[in-house]
Amino acid sequence: MIILKGAEVSARIKDEVSRTAKELGGAVPRLAIVRVGEKPDDISYEKGAKKKMENFGLAWESFVFPGDISHEEFRKEFQKINENSQIDGILLLRPLPRQINEKEIERLIDPAKDLDGISPENIAKVFAGDDTGFAPCTAEAVIQVLKANQIPITGKRVAIVGRSMVVGKPLAMLFVKENATVTICHTKTEDLKGTCRNAQILVAAAGKAKMLDQSYVGDGAAVIDVGINVDENGKLCGDVDFDSIQETASMATPVPGGVGAVTTAVLALHLVQAAARRRG
Repeated sequence: MIILKGAEVSARIKDEVSRTAKELGGAVPRLAIVRVGEKPDDISYEKGAKKKMENFGLAWESFVFPGDISHEEFRKEFQKINENSQIDGILLLRPLPRQINEKEIERLIDPAKDLDGISPENIAKVFAGDDTGFAPCTAEAVIQVLKANQIPITGKRVAIVGRSMVVGKPLAMLFVKENATVTICHTKTEDLKGTCRNAQILVAAAGKAKMLDQSYVGDGAAVIDVGINVDENGKLCGDVDFDSIQETASMATPVPGGVGAVTTAVLALHLVQAAARRRG
């Protein structure tokens, strides 16, 4: 089985980021990372995003708010970030605490700065196949991994396990745009194993550690693992039981070191694209 490493895909995206950045006449795009509270997952992703920005020669600024901040106070502070002319793009770490109306914040974010595709306008563009909208970074990272490794998508049978608006649903639209035939699977799917085994490309985005083992994977399938979990030994793992699929899958992404590295690279790509559009 071929292991599809994210670092190699990230390096290719870095070249594209550099080419776009050169067109900005010396201006350095700036990312705003907005975090509420001290959740370990958010802190880990924030750390990875900062490291990627620095590695790609881009600027960032963190805005951290207490976990018990009121909706009104957060809305007021978020609007300041939204309107800051020095900021080219925004990454809002979600989910937000319960007291904050997340849907209202999603409607509030400037679509031109919405790098992770959470605004209604960008979501609509993704579903319409409009390239001027930003897709969620993780969803786009899956497509980048496949294309960078020259894995055919057109006409292929794709199964996505997971139907969230962060990955599953927008990713399905990106696959359709590439002329794939897509099945979105979930907890109510009948014969889930059979549906997954029939797929030539299987994407695991269920959020459950090692949920998909060899019995879910058809011979020669390409397996893309989006999940990030902690196993019983306290180690990072994906939604796929990586060791068990090695005799069945033709290729697969590891966790860590797979899609996650590409997701932050896509974030950087979206940032320079947003900066370029703002500057005409």
